[in-house]
Amino acid sequence: MGSPPVRLETLLPLGKVDPGLRAPETPLDIWSVGADARLLEEAGYTGLVVEETKDDPFSLLTLAADHTERLRLTTGVTIAFPRSPTVMALNAWTLQKLSRGRFTLGLGTQVRGHIQRRYGMPWSAPGPWMREYVAAVRAVWECWQNGTPLQFNGDHYQLSLMVPLFDAGPIADPYIPIHLASVNKYMCSVAGEVADGIRPHPVCTPSYIAEVMLPAVQRGAARSGRSLGEFRVCMKPLVASARSEDELIAKVRDARARIAFYASTPGYAAAFEHLGLAELAAEAKLLSKAQRWEELPALIDDAVLNQFAVIGTHDEIGERLLSRYSGVVTDIEFSISVRSSADRQTLADLARTVQQADDSAARAAIAGTGIGTATGE
Repeated sequence: MGSPPVRLETLLPLGKVDPGLRAPETPLDIWSVGADARLLEEAGYTGLVVEETKDDPFSLLTLAADHTERLRLTTGVTIAFPRSPTVMALNAWTLQKLSRGRFTLGLGTQVRGHIQRRYGMPWSAPGPWMREYVAAVRAVWECWQNGTPLQFNGDHYQLSLMVPLFDAGPIADPYIPIHLASVNKYMCSVAGEVADGIRPHPVCTPSYIAEVMLPAVQRGAARSGRSLGEFRVCMKPLVASARSEDELIAKVRDARARIAFYASTPGYAAAFEHLGLAELAAEAKLLSKAQRWEELPALIDDAVLNQFAVIGTHDEIGERLLSRYSGVVTDIEFSISVRSSADRQTLADLARTVQQADDSAARAAIAGTGIGTATGE
């Protein structure tokens, strides 16, 4: 029996890329979520991912679940700490029940400023907090599925009450994978210890994943005695793609701007330092502090651009994504906007190209028995 295929998933709206500082070209239309999800399923995509930005991700996935039968549905990611573990557990349990076992709970931490000033909550070290959070969510699920008394005692959460009125009870598909948004080694280690996958940021190049992130995942798994046989690495690459070479010019310009924005962000510094770009990141940070935003893209020359971005026309991009990432990731996130029947066919061709490859090389890299390939860096 061969290794499973690489999975292809996408955010909505179709063709969306991370805008960095800018607003997305096309905002999400909540009224089209169901139809777009059905289109993805018909095109052969494995999964749909929704973020927590301007709309509630669980509501969006409810719409998608109601219009599909096979498409995997993932929060990529929802912010953990503003919700109690019991609230998060119920959101996930309900979606897993509605989708008949197709849901994955992707969790992120957010940074101190957002936790304190957008959510109005006290800050704590995110790694230990997330480790406890995942354990608490699973304790609630265990209570509902198997009737195990709820008795969870941690530094952040003490859970000991589950009366019949609020007991969600067992479901047909109780296994809900949990993925963690990760960049630094500590969170990767936590994921290896308690989670089922990581969702690297676009700044995480193949060599950074292979040489920094996966060894940390392996250390975490060893610490808790867990197997990484089903562990997934779900990548949202930084992509510049268009229908033609002429249209690609603007996409490449946008990619430079996004890379420069990421370079200016201290939370991503390790990914730049890994490539010997610490001075570039420091300069970008200074420009950002001075709000000299328009000067940032000039820092990104072609060599740096090609280290971080996968570039190509729509008929090239599938193979290029595989060439760059198939050695270290099991799931790739990308789509194109669909305006015509020809675009629908291109979307289906993209799904077929990416998912004809198997994930054996990535599986070996995750397990630590092989060397993940990294091209174009």
